[in-house]
Amino acid sequence: MKANIHKALTANRLGDGLVVFLSDTGDWSGKIDLAAVATNEKALSVLECSGERATTLRQVVGPYLIDVEIENGEVKPMVLRERIRAYGPTVHFHPNG
Repeated sequence: MKANIHKALTANRLGDGLVVFLSDTGDWSGKIDLAAVATNEKALSVLECSGERATTLRQVVGPYLIDVEIENGEVKPMVLRERIRAYGPTVHFHPNG
């Protein structure tokens, strides 16, 4: 792993399809700021095993690791796709056109 890049585990909650992140407590949260961040190979392995277990327990679907950085104490996805998944659409919805 590069020095400044860390990993977090994301998935979709099976019950409602919402984007979730594995937290330090082992729960799945919709808030990326609560995501557990792996900074070494051992922590990375724990995240991967947790994702596999949650899939087996039918809590989430499609868990995978994403690159994140810690900026001013906040977890931020490195890739635009993951920023959209974490924070929502890049445009505002206007129902009246």
